[in-house]
Amino acid sequence: MRFLPGLICLLPLLSPLAHAELIDDVNDRGELRIALEANTPPFNFKKDGSLTGFEVELGQMLASELDVRADFVVTDASDLLTGVESGKYDVAINHIAETSALKDRFDFSEPYIKTNAQLIAQKDEPQSILLVQSLTEEKPKANPAVSLAIPFQKGNPAFHASLESALQRIKADGRLQALEEKWFGAESGAAPKP
Repeated sequence: MRFLPGLICLLPLLSPLAHAELIDDVNDRGELRIALEANTPPFNFKKDGSLTGFEVELGQMLASELDVRADFVVTDASDLLTGVESGKYDVAINHIAETSALKDRFDFSEPYIKTNAQLIAQKDEPQSILLVQSLTEEKPKANPAVSLAIPFQKGNPAFHASLESALQRIKADGRLQALEEKWFGAESGAAPKP
């Protein structure tokens, strides 16, 4: 019993160690778990049974820059952000716009693309605003600019720094621009190819 006061004094010192940094978990697993819906071409979709699209290739590049493999998990809108929040997924790369409501729940990367898009609030997740590609050829008159970013669990500064560094390298060497041109055309602006 005489050790009990000593243990109680050590508990505050041990508590920061109890929460592992997300980057440590990613490195230990050797994979970045990326949630997406795989239903919105050209962002992310399935073609001949395989995942493809702008965000799929971006996820592969980010994982490669982090020196891990990309583990894509196809899920639905109701699980996408709650799964990231709970730690089921490390990130969601699913054309998500950073909003004030989401900033309360998640940390975000810098935007990976700015686009003109229609926004809707999902019924299952009213705080999240996801990008919905227009299905008509006519452009709406008021089409606000949106910055798409990558949400992840709050309180992971080392992961945030690693993700930012990886994203900056992809931007700096022109790979992100080439990816935009491949999936959205030479003009970019993230307008889908006709």
